[in-house]
Amino acid sequence: MNAELVRANLEAIRAVAGPAVTIVAATKYVSLEEMAVLAEAGVDVVGENRAQDLLAKHTAYGSVFRWHFIGHLQSNKVKALNPMCELVHSLDSDSAAARLTVPGLLEVNLSGEDSKSGVSPDEIGPFLARHPGVVHGLMTMPPLAGDAEASRPWFQRLRSLAEEHGLEQLSMGTSQDWRVAVEEGASHIRIGKTLF
Repeated sequence: MNAELVRANLEAIRAVAGPAVTIVAATKYVSLEEMAVLAEAGVDVVGENRAQDLLAKHTAYGSVFRWHFIGHLQSNKVKALNPMCELVHSLDSDSAAARLTVPGLLEVNLSGEDSKSGVSPDEIGPFLARHPGVVHGLMTMPPLAGDAEASRPWFQRLRSLAEEHGLEQLSMGTSQDWRVAVEEGASHIRIGKTLF
């Protein structure tokens, strides 16, 4: 991994996304040692998929980064994540919500795919009612597609649901479709291979 290349990619994404969009560097495949390269390149927000990896990286780098959790959230891992994370993108269970002390984004499974986590759109309102103050926005992963434009209807639907429920934050868009997500109102984009 090359710090100059990462910096150039980060600046190019920032130029398109604008200052209102948080670029979350998805570090699932970034080694502990390579995290130093991200710091040198000016990455300030990282998102980790596994609680044990976040713990190891946070132990090594602490306040160098702002830490987000973007993987599937198991309720028994929440207590460990609370002191380290400023935002959890993947909240989808009552048991995890009851333990969470940092802001969360409710993951919504818009496509109804069995392979994806998240609540169905009609469960959003009841979930918010059961956990007032915990959910600050919504997150989704659209079906995998070769064309970024295929994600647009899913992002539009998520934005509409957020507006319907009075939520402002939207975590949507990854390396393949982040530009479309930004156009549709993303507040957070999760970027991996395009950045590194």
